[in-house]
Order: sequence, then structure tokens, then C-alpha cells
Amino acid sequence: MTSRSFLPLVVAGAIGLGGLALVAGPADAARPERTVPVRLLTINDLHGNLEPPSGSSSRILDPNGPLVDADGKLTGIVGGKYSIAGGAAYLAAHVEQRTDRNTMLVAAGDLIGASPLISAAYHDEPTLQVLGQMGLKASSAGNHEFDEGYAELQRLMKGGCHPVDGCSPDGRWRGTDFDFLGANVLKERNDRYALPPYFIKRINGVKVGFIGLVTATTPTIVSSSGIQGLKFTEEVAAANKVSRLLARVGVKAQVVLVHEGDQITPNQDPSACSVTPGNGSRIAKGLDPQIDMIVSGHSHQAYICKANDPAGQPRVYTQGSSFGRVVTQIDFQVDRRSGDVVRSSVVAGNHVVTRDVTEDAEVAATVKKWKDASAAIANKQVGTISAEIGTTAAPSGELPLGNLIADSQLEATKTGGNAQIAFMNPGGVRAPLNYPSSPAGEGDGVVTYGEAFTVQPFNNLTQVITLTGAQLKTALEQQFVGGPNNQAFTKILQPSANFTYTYSRSAPWGSKVSNMKIDGVAVTDGQSIRVAVNNFLVGGGDAFAEFKNGTDLWSGPLDIDAFVDYLGRHSPVAPPATNRITVVD
Repeated sequence: MTSRSFLPLVVAGAIGLGGLALVAGPADAARPERTVPVRLLTINDLHGNLEPPSGSSSRILDPNGPLVDADGKLTGIVGGKYSIAGGAAYLAAHVEQRTDRNTMLVAAGDLIGASPLISAAYHDEPTLQVLGQMGLKASSAGNHEFDEGYAELQRLMKGGCHPVDGCSPDGRWRGTDFDFLGANVLKERNDRYALPPYFIKRINGVKVGFIGLVTATTPTIVSSSGIQGLKFTEEVAAANKVSRLLARVGVKAQVVLVHEGDQITPNQDPSACSVTPGNGSRIAKGLDPQIDMIVSGHSHQAYICKANDPAGQPRVYTQGSSFGRVVTQIDFQVDRRSGDVVRSSVVAGNHVVTRDVTEDAEVAATVKKWKDASAAIANKQVGTISAEIGTTAAPSGELPLGNLIADSQLEATKTGGNAQIAFMNPGGVRAPLNYPSSPAGEGDGVVTYGEAFTVQPFNNLTQVITLTGAQLKTALEQQFVGGPNNQAFTKILQPSANFTYTYSRSAPWGSKVSNMKIDGVAVTDGQSIRVAVNNFLVGGGDAFAEFKNGTDLWSGPLDIDAFVDYLGRHSPVAPPATNRITVVD
């Protein structure tokens, strides 16, 4: 692997010029002498899932798939056909099957961060090593690429050992042979690009420019320490500025890799377009007409759509699920004379990364190497559960596992922090606790450290702040859209068992929350309450700005330590009831 330095924008067009990429698309029979085929393969939101994900995280609707899970059944799933999918060695095999000399593999962010222990234990160097073996050439940054801070992201791209933990068992990290791109990521002190804004590559003899974007909401969903000194600008304006530059230097075939996307109607064919228009669609429709296609991420959905550009011409807008369960294939023709994409030639589809193929031997060996390195920690038993503790939301928005984590954080912060209640942000609950034994053979119902780490892999601190009853109500109002905190969509905080309240679906913002009680006693506006949350929420993460007004800050153990200790003391743990929040019309 090699490291690179970033050139200023005025000369950055030299980055990536030359070099032959790797698969041929269908020929344009009408004008074979004038156009050449190009194929893109794309992935997004891998999150360090080197091993095949398990449980619900492994499943995806697949029109060609069998209605079976790893254990021969799909409990509770109705309609359609599902496959179990993912795993880096299977992903590499599917990529290889679809690759030849006219193909390039690119990505739309969150390849690292919120990763299972196999990757996170070594600061995601294992995942980046595997992506290098797959031939990844460019990716937009995602919000999770900033989880450990900008300096750490630079180290991962350029090389060197971790400044605290030192070198991994594999030796000095050599850096990536691709860059994370961010045309809307600037340094606060001088407004210069903090990451390369674009990448140019010759594919089948024609130049293709890739513009990288990360969601502008990154400051609200990443801990403030991770983005210190950076600012994140509006995506469309940032991309259009770079698009105009690329056009001036003769790069007319342009692709945006954007870590932002839309939600979909559940249980859809991964190549269907069933998006509910949101930020992803806003970006896809607003980008300069010179931009030919948009590869998205962030929302962990699978879709193949078309969105009209500002000139009224349709262009492809895609996303490929998450955790390596889908690879997106986009075939198109580029006109040799104009250098532009023939829009009518673009054909895209999402292909499920099934496990009925032979694993890529090189990647499988690398995954095994890192699994072996982390096995002693990962396979340690920390507790037991009596049934799956899942991440499917109840009508109230409560997750069984979210409630359990809130209970663990309250218990961990009572002594020292004097916590009275606790809340967990739902986005921090990354995977269910599955009841069946993993392939490691620890036994049904056994929870290992690796499984617990996968549930909440951020290493956030548990902290306690003092809020008044009125401030607590404001914080809970900030769960809902419509307020001055600009909540993008409803995010229900997961409460500890001793806190209950009611919210109204129809009441206006500011009047939704009522009947707050702690241990059955009504909360008053003026009382002081010690509230346990993680440091992400204390910093106003997920648009919960009111937590920043808390006083008397106290820091406790890491969230993963609190969770592991709770499992050990209370095993076997049963799924908590989701009856802490009452919803009325």
C-alpha cells in the first residue's frame, strides 16, 4: 500500500490520472466505434463487517434467494424471499465475478467505524487491508470515518502506527491505496479542503471523475471531539463547485459518491425504487446536470432509482444496503469524442452477496488472521440471555436492547454520579443480541465480549448531568421533528426502567411530552434530576441540543464496560418490556 499527499484544488486534477482500472459492460451496438463501456461496482456502509453478519443483520430480501436462514428458518419474516448475505470473503468473490479490465470498485462511506471487535480492536486497519485486497479505488468519507477524529483518519490513509496503542500484530500500518473524499469537508481555520474533494481515473481509456460528499448533518451525529477543527458544508453547492472544475479540465463523465440517502418502504426488492424522498433525493435532484449518476449510502437501504437533474434529464441514483450484503453494478457507455456518459446507456442493479459462492481465498485468509488475533478477547463469555434481545422498535419507539442498555448505564452511574434516570440514543444500538450460538460454538444464549462489543462499539463514556424537570421535557421534545433543533426524523431515546412518560403523535412540537415520572413520582419543572447519558449526547449529538445545557458533569465507565458488567451481574438476562413510553393520538 502507498500513501499520498493531497494537492491543492487548482492542481488536484492530476490525482488518479493514468492507470488502467480493472470489467466490461455491454457494448453499445448502435455506435460501437464511438463509445466505450465502463462498469462501476459500488458498496457502502460496510462498518467493518469482515465476518458474515448474523441474525437480522444478515438478512436481505432477494427475489432469487431461498426462504431460509442459517439455521434453516426465518422466524417472523413473511412475504418475499430472503437470503443470508455478507461477509468480506463472499463480497470479494462477488466483486471478482463481476470484474474485468473495464471495472472500478468505489464506495459511499462508513466503511469503518461502529465496527465489530475483529476490526475495531485494531482501529479498523483490518477492514482497510481487506478493501485494498478487493481493489477499492475511491470512497466518499462517511460520518463514521470521523469516529476517532480527523488525525486518525489521516493516519489510516497515510500510514503509521496508532499514537496510543502502537503497531498492530501485523506491524507498521502502510496506509490505504485509496483516499476518502470529502468535497464538503473544510478546515475551519482557512476553509481549505480537509480531504481530497475528488478523484480522477482512466477507465477503458476515458476519464471518469468521482466527487465525494459526506452528510452535512455529520456534526450532529459524531462526537464533537471527532470533528474538532472541521466544518461540513451543504452537499449540493460543494459538489457543483467541484463539478464545474472537472468540466473545465475536460472531465465530463462525473459520478458523485455521497454518504447520505433515503429511507424505503420495508421489504422491497433491492433493485426496486421505493424511496421516501429525503436528503438523498434532495441531493440527487439538485446536483449539476453535468453529474451523471449518484451513488449513495448512510441510510442502510437498497434501491435503484432515477432522479431528474435540474435540466430535467433522468440520472441513476443508487444505494447498496449495508454490512456487505449487496454489491451495486452500474454499466454505461462513454462517448470517446465528448468524454461524457451516454445517459440512455446507464443500467444499474443491486446484487445480493449470497454465501453460495466460493470465498475469495486471499480475503478469507486475511479475515482469519485478524479473527485469530482478536479471538482471546472476542470469545470471552460475559453473560447469558434467555432469548434474543432485539433491535426491532415497538410502536412507542422503544427497542428491547436499547432499554437494556439504558438500564445498564443507570446502574453503572448511580454510585459516584448519583444518576436517577438514564437514556440511550437508538442509533448507538448497532446489532441485536442473538440467542443461537455463533460459529465459535460458545453455546445458545451465551453472550461473548465480541457480541457485546458489536452491540455498542463506540467506546463512549457514560456521563451524568443535572437537568431541571423543564430541561428534561425540552430534551424529550427534541426527539421529534418540527422544533428549532432541526431533528431530521423522530429519534426516540431509550429510557431506563424507572422513568416513564407519555407522548402525543398529534400534539404540536413543544407540547408532545407529558406525565413524566421517576419511580412513579411525577416530575416537576423546577426539580433537579441527575441524568445519565453517553458523552455523544452530552455534546448535543443526534440534535439533542438541550443536553449541552446540563450542569455538574460527572464521567463514569465506558459504555461497553457498563454493559458487560450488567450482563455479568444479571445473567440470564431476559428481553426487557417495551412499556416505558405511552403513546396517545
